[in-house]
Amino acid sequence: MVHRRHDPDVCGVTAAIAVIEGKWKTTLLWLLESGPHRPAALRRKVPGLTEKVLTQALREMEADGLVRREVHDVLPPKTVYSLTAFGRELAGALAPLSDWGHRRLERLTGAPAS
Repeated sequence: MVHRRHDPDVCGVTAAIAVIEGKWKTTLLWLLESGPHRPAALRRKVPGLTEKVLTQALREMEADGLVRREVHDVLPPKTVYSLTAFGRELAGALAPLSDWGHRRLERLTGAPAS
């Protein structure tokens, strides 16, 4: 069975959503837009994100070409994650969706979203 993110016969929106689905990937994408981060820094910025789930999400994002994992040869080893050009392109494509989401929140609460 072909996973939907690799299935050429699905809608493009479905293929895109398959790459970012899950509770944490959009948050990680948003954080990595500001620059490279070490895994511990990402965990500190996202309360409730476990090390196991973070590792799994970053590996999937790396396999999908969204993030780059760079291991520095120092003691102790230092690993840094950053967005690839493809990941930055996805982040840019999601910006209008984010704007729409903020407008939706404004409608629900009756107050301007920040």
